[in-house]
Amino acid sequence: MPLKSEILMLSKLNLKKFRDSENKFIVEGKRFVSEGIKSKFNCLQILITNEFEQKDFEYCNYLGSQNKKISKINTKDFTKISSTKNPQGVAAVFEIPEKSFSSFKNDEIIICLENISDPGNVGTILRSCDWFGVKTVLLSNDCAELYNPKVLRASMGAIFNLKIFENINLIEKLGELKKANYKIYFANMNGTNYSQINYKQKSVITFCNEAFGPTKELKDVCDEAITIPKKGNIESLNVSAAAAVILSKLL
Repeated sequence: MPLKSEILMLSKLNLKKFRDSENKFIVEGKRFVSEGIKSKFNCLQILITNEFEQKDFEYCNYLGSQNKKISKINTKDFTKISSTKNPQGVAAVFEIPEKSFSSFKNDEIIICLENISDPGNVGTILRSCDWFGVKTVLLSNDCAELYNPKVLRASMGAIFNLKIFENINLIEKLGELKKANYKIYFANMNGTNYSQINYKQKSVITFCNEAFGPTKELKDVCDEAITIPKKGNIESLNVSAAAAVILSKLL
């Protein structure tokens, strides 16, 4: 049974400043824990409640076979570390990995997010990236934090399958990619029909804050605006929905 001080530390991982200082983050639920264990992320600890162990003995046997540290805690303590209303009773702590920009030099498609502050939108776009086979995502320094619990839940485990770089000086990085012969696109209300673009070449697609749109600096560094033509009367698409539509063209 973890000490009270350890429970307090784990509960603090729901706050960004403690995730940063401890270089750790926590995920909850069977699916998310399983995705993390299968990934290259370093799993530091698994936490389960006695109730969960009794209810899902088979899954707990699977956890036991993974050669990871497993701590059993009571339901009251688990609710202290949980960020959900109805926790399943299983969670895991992972180390935040270091990443090198050299690891995506040969990726044909790179997705960038500029100033998307809503955690649900960021997580949902990451989930779509994973679904449509994108490997690399860059988050500008004004996007929602990658390890925010709401981003994690919306991503449905995609963070474990993607190369995601956050706190990026996006304009500077796009300039570097442009010099490396990438074609730089940004999604906007007006532009070339997204379905007419050949994304088989080295391409970067940037999605922006839907309330404010792309910054002038982004427009200046990009090669072309792309858009999803509309037929109805609604003013705009949610950015995560727009991203899914455009990413579907990659298939």
